[in-house]
Amino acid sequence: MDYDKVKAAEFGASLKGMGINLLVRDVLASASFLQDVFGMKVHQPTQDFAIMLYGDQVFQLHSDATFYSHPLPSLLPEAGPRGGGIELRLYETDPDEAVKMATAHVHASTILQPPTDKPHGLRECVILDADGYAWVPSRALEVN
Repeated sequence: MDYDKVKAAEFGASLKGMGINLLVRDVLASASFLQDVFGMKVHQPTQDFAIMLYGDQVFQLHSDATFYSHPLPSLLPEAGPRGGGIELRLYETDPDEAVKMATAHVHASTILQPPTDKPHGLRECVILDADGYAWVPSRALEVN
């Protein structure tokens, strides 16, 4: 599928399995953060919407305005983090490189946990984006 040219109805009809839509305050800023820090691909970015690819996995960013008739925005705080309680895990992203990229760019992000070797076999960190979503880039540790 050509994500740069696909029409909304065709894109929507193609989605299968589990999908993720992140409501964000600024779609273009969020897309830029995800591209710069995690190397994600951005397709059809506008102020209201972007298709995001991480490897071959697709998800979407939506502005609050696009959910004007949906009940979800009534639950969102007007200020502060939105993503409390959710981790967005990126199993094929080096956490050390992600922290380096997050601190090198001008994105409003917070390194909540530096890269750490965990007992569950992953090296990971936690980076909060401007909307408070917890992105957890990780890579497998060598098994001895």
